[in-house]
Amino acid sequence: MGLEEHMMFLEKMSQLIMSALPKAKHSSLFNDFVESEFFLIDGDSLLATCICEKSLKQGQQLHFFYVIECYLMDLISKGGQFAIVFFKDAEYAYFSFPELLPLRTAFILHLQHNTTIDVQTEFSGCLSQGWKSFLEDSYPYYLMVADEGLNHLQTHLFNFLIIQSWSIKVNVVLSSGQTSNILRLYAYLMPSTYMNQTFFKENKKKIENAYKILIKQLQECRILALESLFGNLKWKNMMDEACETISLLKQLWPEGSDIRRVLCVTSCSLSLRMYHHFLENRNKTISDQNTDIQEVESNCLNMMQEMEDLCKLHCLSVVFLLHSSLSQRACARFITSHWAKNIQTFLKMKKWCEYFILSNINIFEFWNLNLIHLCDLSDELLLKNIAFYYENENVEGLHLNLGDVIMKDYEHLWNTVSKLVRKFSVGKPFPLRTTKLSFLENSPSPIKDTSKENIPNLGFIPMSCELVDKFVGDILKDLPFLKSDDPVVTSLVKQKEFDELVHWHSHRPLSDDYDRTKCQFDEKSRDPRFLRSVQKYHVFQRFYGSSLESVSPKVVVTQAVKPKSNFSVPKNKKAHETKAEIITRENKKRLFAKEEQKEEEKWNALSFSIEEEMKENLNSGIKNLEGFLKSCKSNSVKFRVEMVALTACLKAWKEQCRGKGESTKDLSIAVQMMKRIHSLMERYPELLQEADQQLIARCLKYLGFDELTSSLYPTQVVGDDIEEKKMDKYSVGMGPVRFQLQYMGHYLIRDERKDPDPRVQDFIPDTWQRELLDVVDNNESAVIVAPTSSGKTYASYYCMEKVLKESNEGVVVYVAPTKALVNQVAATVHSRFTKNLPNGEALCGVFTRDYRHDALNCQVLITVPACFEILLLSPHRQAWVKRIRYVIFDEVHCLGGEIGAEVWEHLLVMIRCPFLALSATISNPEHLTEWLQSVKHYWKQEDNTMGKNRNAGYCASSHKDHFRMKESYKVRLVLYGERYNDLEKHICSITHDDIYFDHFHPCAALTTDHIEKYGFPSDLTLSPRETIQLYDTMFQFWESWPRAQELDPEKSIHCKNKIVIKKLDARKYEESLKAELTSWIKNGHAEEAKMVLRNLSPDSVLSSGNTVKMFPLLVEKLRKMEKLPALFFLFNLGDVEERALSVRTSLEQKQAEKRSLKADKEAHDVTNKLRKVKKSIEKQKTIDEKSQKNPRKMDQRLIHEAEHTNLLRTLEKNLEIPQECTYANQKAIDTETLQMVFDRVKSTRKGEQLKALARRGIGYHHSSLNFKEKQLVEILFRKGFIRVVTATGTLALGINMPCKSVVFAQNSVYLDALNYRQMSGRAGRRGQDLMGDVYFFDIPLPKIGKLIKSNVPELRGQFPLSITLVLRLMLLASKGDDPEDAKAKVLSVLKHSLLSFKQPRVTEMLKLYFLFSLQFLMKQGYLDQEGKLMGFAGLVSHLHYHEPSNLVFVSFLVKGLFRDLCQPTKKGSKHFSQDVMEKLVLVLANLFGRRLLPAKFQDTTLKFYQSKVFLEDLPEDFNDALHEYNMNVTKDFASFLLSVSKLADMKQEYQLPLSKIILEGF
Repeated sequence: MGLEEHMMFLEKMSQLIMSALPKAKHSSLFNDFVESEFFLIDGDSLLATCICEKSLKQGQQLHFFYVIECYLMDLISKGGQFAIVFFKDAEYAYFSFPELLPLRTAFILHLQHNTTIDVQTEFSGCLSQGWKSFLEDSYPYYLMVADEGLNHLQTHLFNFLIIQSWSIKVNVVLSSGQTSNILRLYAYLMPSTYMNQTFFKENKKKIENAYKILIKQLQECRILALESLFGNLKWKNMMDEACETISLLKQLWPEGSDIRRVLCVTSCSLSLRMYHHFLENRNKTISDQNTDIQEVESNCLNMMQEMEDLCKLHCLSVVFLLHSSLSQRACARFITSHWAKNIQTFLKMKKWCEYFILSNINIFEFWNLNLIHLCDLSDELLLKNIAFYYENENVEGLHLNLGDVIMKDYEHLWNTVSKLVRKFSVGKPFPLRTTKLSFLENSPSPIKDTSKENIPNLGFIPMSCELVDKFVGDILKDLPFLKSDDPVVTSLVKQKEFDELVHWHSHRPLSDDYDRTKCQFDEKSRDPRFLRSVQKYHVFQRFYGSSLESVSPKVVVTQAVKPKSNFSVPKNKKAHETKAEIITRENKKRLFAKEEQKEEEKWNALSFSIEEEMKENLNSGIKNLEGFLKSCKSNSVKFRVEMVALTACLKAWKEQCRGKGESTKDLSIAVQMMKRIHSLMERYPELLQEADQQLIARCLKYLGFDELTSSLYPTQVVGDDIEEKKMDKYSVGMGPVRFQLQYMGHYLIRDERKDPDPRVQDFIPDTWQRELLDVVDNNESAVIVAPTSSGKTYASYYCMEKVLKESNEGVVVYVAPTKALVNQVAATVHSRFTKNLPNGEALCGVFTRDYRHDALNCQVLITVPACFEILLLSPHRQAWVKRIRYVIFDEVHCLGGEIGAEVWEHLLVMIRCPFLALSATISNPEHLTEWLQSVKHYWKQEDNTMGKNRNAGYCASSHKDHFRMKESYKVRLVLYGERYNDLEKHICSITHDDIYFDHFHPCAALTTDHIEKYGFPSDLTLSPRETIQLYDTMFQFWESWPRAQELDPEKSIHCKNKIVIKKLDARKYEESLKAELTSWIKNGHAEEAKMVLRNLSPDSVLSSGNTVKMFPLLVEKLRKMEKLPALFFLFNLGDVEERALSVRTSLEQKQAEKRSLKADKEAHDVTNKLRKVKKSIEKQKTIDEKSQKNPRKMDQRLIHEAEHTNLLRTLEKNLEIPQECTYANQKAIDTETLQMVFDRVKSTRKGEQLKALARRGIGYHHSSLNFKEKQLVEILFRKGFIRVVTATGTLALGINMPCKSVVFAQNSVYLDALNYRQMSGRAGRRGQDLMGDVYFFDIPLPKIGKLIKSNVPELRGQFPLSITLVLRLMLLASKGDDPEDAKAKVLSVLKHSLLSFKQPRVTEMLKLYFLFSLQFLMKQGYLDQEGKLMGFAGLVSHLHYHEPSNLVFVSFLVKGLFRDLCQPTKKGSKHFSQDVMEKLVLVLANLFGRRLLPAKFQDTTLKFYQSKVFLEDLPEDFNDALHEYNMNVTKDFASFLLSVSKLADMKQEYQLPLSKIILEGF
């Protein structure tokens, strides 16, 4: 590769990266992986980014390390698990910057010796095999790298690292452009795409050659840099010189020393020797030119003495470092002068020497070298101060008394330098300056003048507000306040008090956020068309709700409240029954007998055909038999049916074993036999007769389970019909426990209660579900954590029914995180409940950001958090708020989400009524419950304080609702961890253009280190067959395992001699094996455990094909395996649609291949005939209308119509999609219903496409779809018509779309522990599937392991406040209808942040933020000193979603900038020029429409044809106003920090945050 070609290829790589920049998302880096997600940081990228940090004080090495440590500490505090990588080749990039070489080396050493961070330095470069292997083994979440280096050569090195990372599917995060808040770090994420991976594969040789050429160029730079300074001394010579100097020092200081002293003396001595060598070489060169030798030698001697003086000053500066405190160093003057040009060569040489010394620090291994202060090796500002003193002030007679300690220390250092130099004398320690050379350049103002900086009066604007005193009164007493005549106070803007009842400009009645939301239906309209639309809406809602669950609708009638019954205690029978009760009981008995008789007759009618079918095809017959069992309610009939099935299974088993060899036994017959035995023994034990027991015993005997046979029926009657020695022929070949666990795991009977609960009609609730019902009955609150599809939502509907029955006034609010879930719950409520309410009142209402419907006149409000917050914070909606009886928070783990999470907190702390908080994924529910209990304790105290008057007011304000339940402040935690269905995981791999599936054992995700440190994850469960696999592997890899017999499945105490092994027994056995494996690791057998885990892991599976192209084949394979319906999760919205369309295209191509050549011609001919017949019918109809009816003509017409019908059928049959060319289940839904669903999307954007896909049984679902389009996919999928859906993660958030299989079809940083559990939880439909399957397609093995073993995130809370929220809270406090209640709610929000719970330091921080917000709002003119709102406060609070743009917008408005801009074309006109409109859009786009792009993207040459990508600068007047606003905010914040500085933790000020090194003088 030539140089020109090389440069072109480097440019091509740069363009590839540049083209990815626009797609880079500014995302949160920590998507809630807690302890096991791992990422990498390129150390040189980190160094380059921090060196360019604006706030960095150049020359202060300590400040650089502080910036670095703050960043790394921030990563660690946010849960980051990372390693930092320094490549050996990357060092070459610094040879042009010798001042950075020792800094980089010290940085690496500091991380290695003073922190616990994993630092990798063994890789030569990013294309080395070792690096590739490391990436494949560790599989980092992403690699953090810079997009731009300190020069173009370093930038190319970073580009190679980015390209190589992409090639092995590692995402890249840019180190530039990062922003941070208290919980999250945001950065530009550039995912690895198929295109990027292909680029590397296709250009691998070119990339390797280009890298070699680049490294060669960098090596040449090193040679040139060394040659110019060290002459004929090569790299190795310099390394040897450094080692020699270090060895000599070890002899001089055998007791050891501090790294600062060591580096000082070694670098000074080595640099003086090298400079001497440099001067000798120069002398030789000059002497060869016949110059005056004496003059040359004299000059060299002077130059040498000058550099010796400089080294003396350096030694003195190091002594000052050793003995000065940080506070003393902070007081040092800031010297603005630069180093003189004639010492630059020596300074460079000295930096090189420092680098050589630090690079050989390893030879100090057995020497007492203190490396703690690697972070503070030099302070250039301090050195300049010392140089300035000796050059200027000392000459003028100013004497500096150094003191004995400093003098002695300095003298010791210089004497050591003298001994290390050896070859020549470097002079005595004193005087420090023997030459007159100025080391600093002359400058008119060498010292930065800080005397003119005005320090404002520090203090707070005083406020007289009860609310402020209650929240921050404890710290106000320690803070300074401004006097009333202070300019800051007197300059406060005096504006009219804000009145939220009228508009500020027109004085018309002002609506709030609720009124401004689009109303779907006008509640007061009586227009017939409107009424029809309402009727259609309710009809569809009921249909949509019926697709969600098969529960019959219930008419709710308001009832008098009855005393609570304790349903957990069985009722005692009354001594005497009344006559009415006897009649009722007899009637029920008679009705039951009649029903039983009907079912017997039904079975008698079906039994013969089912028995015959079982003889021909056992599986098909059993399927029909089980269908009958599902609909049958009579136990006696069910028992008979089961006995018939058992007899048929035994007969089939005997026939099979007689006719086939042992190796070909179909164990599915044995499984069905044991399944029937389980059912008979567990469900109908009271109906079993002796003959029945004999049959069961005979079956067990034939299966080879002799011990179970003996335990059930000891008498020897079982094998009468066959010789004992021939019984082995019929045996399944394994013990009963292994057989049941390995082959019947998903059939094992779950522990379910059999006693009905009178509160539940449709099913028998489990114990934990009854606890939920008790919670609602007792008016308590609860946090409920239970797996997806476990039935936790039922308590919500029970709660709704309870409130609906109590009165017509009480309200239940259901808070859901997404609009899709809001629509689903609303439909379910419409489907479940009907109630006759007074005119104007509704049962169910909806309120979202897009629309509202019956929101404030309903009894069940379904809403999203932001809209519920609007109502709670609205001062004049408090009467409605007091009607709320219960609030249900669905998917409450959103409390830990990235966007809008703080709103969930506000809701939980503001509501006074009980609540239910539901989630499937919270890892610290105890902490959450404890926090919520503290909130309820606060409300209890507030209620006691407010007393009886408040209660009386409450009841009076509740309109007609005079009933109020007794208040309860208890918060219960209800945990349930058992999924009804097991989930099994599988890996899909592409080999030879085909897809293969490998089972993934959950234990394969674990390592011995993980188990030792964290144990087994609480939700890592095994299916029974996976438990057997674990035992077999443990037995295989430890031959002398002491507990092998004890934990053998056949001898386990949990399963031994049990005919019916239950799911709970299998779970206990699983736990005993997990405990045993853990004990192996803790008791010295970790190697055996490692072998077990390694053996359970599948072979490394790498997809070697185009996964996009292979996607249709994956779907087809799952169809053949009967694993549909399935959800396919992807994380790119475009890919969701493309994959669904690719599957449809594949099916269409398949149909085209199968379709005969004549079919199209036949269809064409039939279409033509149809057209002719239709014309004939129309013509005949016209004739009939004109003439009298003629019987003959009537016959002709009937013939035409019959022909038309026949042709239509022929055409439909011709065009019918063959069953193998569609995934749709045509039997799942009738044509009329299908058409009704299709009609709803006929005018939507994606409607036609979705209908075409649906006809093939395919759909897609994402957040950009219209709600009608989403409902089409949801309804048809639940009905079973659509069986393949591609979707984004929004579908997993509570949407009821259970399926048989879940497929993760795309890797993404958004595929994290939380999303994995939410999505995989959809697999396995309760009542339909006994097991769910999860498939990983194109997901790397290490990522799969991390997903399975990672805990779901802990809820740690969000930063709860913003300036606009403080303004809204002050509005509620000052204008609320019930002032006392309003203030209590505001204080609850301020005091009860989850972030500050049990964190007093965070509480103090929030109080300070609150104080700053108040001061800011007062200075801006939105609050007065009494806490009342003024001026444009209403407009600021209305735009609360857009902080800080809302505050800037109003500041522009107040300055009159919009008035000046929006001048019409002529006076009195309402028309504006194009220029005005464009400027207005530009201003608004800058305020409200910004999107962050990487800074380097501005260098791109890409063309954009549809829009301007980069916004132009603001108009000059707006830009000046923005600058002024920012300066004022900065000034106010700086003043605030100074005012509260006495509250700072001074200990932290003298300590590095990560290494915890305390920096004080001795």
